[in-house]
Amino acid sequence: MTSSAFPSWIHDKSEIADPFGYGERAVRFLRLLKHPKSSAPGRAFTLDPWQERIVRRIYGPRHPNGDRIVKTVVLLLPRGNRKSSLAAALALLHTIGPERVPGGEAIFAAGDRTQAGIGFREAANIVREDRRLTAATTIYDAHNSAKKIVLERDGTFLEIVSSDGKRQHGRTPGFVLADEIHIWQGGELYEALTTGLEKTDNGLLVIATTAGKGQENIAWRVIEDARKVARGEVDDASILPILFEADRDADWQDEALWHRVNPGLAHGYPSLDGMRRHAKRAERSPTERDSFRQLKLNIWLDNSTSPFVDMAVYDRGQAPIDLEALRGAPCWLGVDMSTTTDLTAVVAAFHDPDDPDGFLVLPHFFCPGDQLRARGERDGVPYPLWAEQGFLIPTPGEAIDYRAVEAKIRELAEIYDVREMNFDIAYSQPVTAPLLDDGFPVATMRQGWVTQSPALNVLERAIVAGKFRHGGHPVLKWCFGNVAIHTDSAGNRTMHKGKSTDRIDGAVATWMAVARAAANDTPTSIYSSAERSGDLTDLAFF
Repeated sequence: MTSSAFPSWIHDKSEIADPFGYGERAVRFLRLLKHPKSSAPGRAFTLDPWQERIVRRIYGPRHPNGDRIVKTVVLLLPRGNRKSSLAAALALLHTIGPERVPGGEAIFAAGDRTQAGIGFREAANIVREDRRLTAATTIYDAHNSAKKIVLERDGTFLEIVSSDGKRQHGRTPGFVLADEIHIWQGGELYEALTTGLEKTDNGLLVIATTAGKGQENIAWRVIEDARKVARGEVDDASILPILFEADRDADWQDEALWHRVNPGLAHGYPSLDGMRRHAKRAERSPTERDSFRQLKLNIWLDNSTSPFVDMAVYDRGQAPIDLEALRGAPCWLGVDMSTTTDLTAVVAAFHDPDDPDGFLVLPHFFCPGDQLRARGERDGVPYPLWAEQGFLIPTPGEAIDYRAVEAKIRELAEIYDVREMNFDIAYSQPVTAPLLDDGFPVATMRQGWVTQSPALNVLERAIVAGKFRHGGHPVLKWCFGNVAIHTDSAGNRTMHKGKSTDRIDGAVATWMAVARAAANDTPTSIYSSAERSGDLTDLAFF
């Protein structure tokens, strides 16, 4: 089963408008090129029917004044379908071909120079195959130097850029290939190049990528917007969505699905035998299965390669929460403290008033306020936007202000009947000490498998059963999407980060809070005065 945004027009032989003949002109130019790996006579550049339809759809439809209607192409294509060759050919249309303008800039952009160099080498090798093009151009391709192809007659050039978005502001490109944006860190490079394109009337952005992981990144936002255009939910003729992707719950072993999602298979690429070998490995390995689904079927995955829960299941709990209905309700807090880089999370867990077997949570997040945008760029998430929307509390300085965390906990205790305040012991003393002095029900929870494994079982059952409500809080969702699970030989589980830069603090605070709420479903507190010692780790929590 393919996505509802599948580009059926690629194969349906429907007419593609070409009032000025520019689509035909583009196809003719590409067919005159040569490719060093081509098996066609004279090494002619191969433009298979599905690729030709794409070219005609980009360059054919025009406004009455001749301007191209399509300004952004979103090409989501599984690995091995020769998107680099197609993208290189399109770039040459704007560098040495009929779409060029004197002095025009064409750019290959990627998350790093190695990735950006792939498309550039494709373009350079195409040029080198034709002596006429070699004579008309200069190729700068020395090691550790700027990579550029210049058409000397017009001063038009193709150049690669990567990583440092700040240095790309001020550019005015006419063509940009944004390659594999699912691995781009942050959105500054994307912003610099897209705003540069918008300085002129007829720029073209081609986003060519395979599926990625997680939803708090620029790639997901771009692809999701293209899906809305493809489904007709958004009317924007300037965006051309070409989304070859399977549904999340599709049968990944169905070879008919492989052919539908990989348009090159009908022409011998990628290798069908290679896909079958990959699928065999996927039968035995969850990691290989995730790799096959992401790279060969373009199924967008959660952040982690060994996720705690399917995020589509997690999303079932995103209905709004009635805060007024919770006033005075019994509440259990989980607190995961941090210093400078991680988030601090305070999560309040309640028994769901609409479902006695369910739980709902109210998360609160803190981070250092200094260089908030830079921190967001580092983590690949919109910290400034989250702060503006009230989902994240930035505190002054380079480190978490513990007084702000303490104040929030005291505020929660005034609104709700807080039965327990459970802290990860790391960095907690500056907050727990004054709370204990004032008689609040403070406790610490060990983070090892003895405590965590049974807690994760409680939380997982609630999420899978649709009995966990979180109100769609975006920071909490990001944290859960980052969670990877370590399982030891005895089957005990603990949470850890999928990558060193991932934040899971909200998920950690959540299992702490929900586990304590689950263990205390009576209206009376478990505390006696003797138990308020600041360490409840030896109690029989589960």
